[in-house]
Amino acid sequence: MMHTDRDTIINDNAMTQIAVSMLAADFLHLEAGVQLVNRNADLFHLDIMDGVFVPNISFGFPVVEAITSVASRTVDVHLMIVHPEKYVERFASAGADMLSFHLNAVESPEAMLDMIHGCGMKAGIAINPDIPVERLFPYLAGCDFLLVMSVFAGFGGQKFIEETYGRISALKTEIRRQGLECLIEVDGGVSDRNAGKLSLVGADILVAGSAVFNAPDPAAEIAAMRGR
Repeated sequence: MMHTDRDTIINDNAMTQIAVSMLAADFLHLEAGVQLVNRNADLFHLDIMDGVFVPNISFGFPVVEAITSVASRTVDVHLMIVHPEKYVERFASAGADMLSFHLNAVESPEAMLDMIHGCGMKAGIAINPDIPVERLFPYLAGCDFLLVMSVFAGFGGQKFIEETYGRISALKTEIRRQGLECLIEVDGGVSDRNAGKLSLVGADILVAGSAVFNAPDPAAEIAAMRGR
């Protein structure tokens, strides 16, 4: 069930929001990482990898539930798994507020979006850098957000792909052409060095993991990404 006491997903007119990827946190001191996000960021970003859709395996429901039990910010879950439709209700019950799945992981994106909405969560579709953003256009009206990967899903610490700027701009143009308000989230190689340009071309939510948790001052890195 959606946590209505948490911050709601931001609207298109708000400043760019920062989502922190918990995959980069110190799992021996996970609560400290959770509190860092509660105090300084806007969203928790939870990457769920199954070792099949992507080569790596991350974490499952026990970790998600541990985080959501103390999270005071929106919990954004990114599914990098095969058959994501099997787990929508489980992630809703585990406390997810937003749920995204990869376009090429399902047979019917519309049915998956409806399922996510039916469980009370915000719904999004994710694409890897090798998938044209135009493939998202038919589904924009059913999405609350789009997750544009600026690296290939499955590994942390990859170098940001520069073509992402043009992809975001094209997607933002189409969202506006259709008169919609769905948000654009960007994930992969994001830091204070490219956050400003990403916001300028149309990104609404920036996901950062290594840039935050590996920084000498994670709170300062988040503030820098906001342009403060």
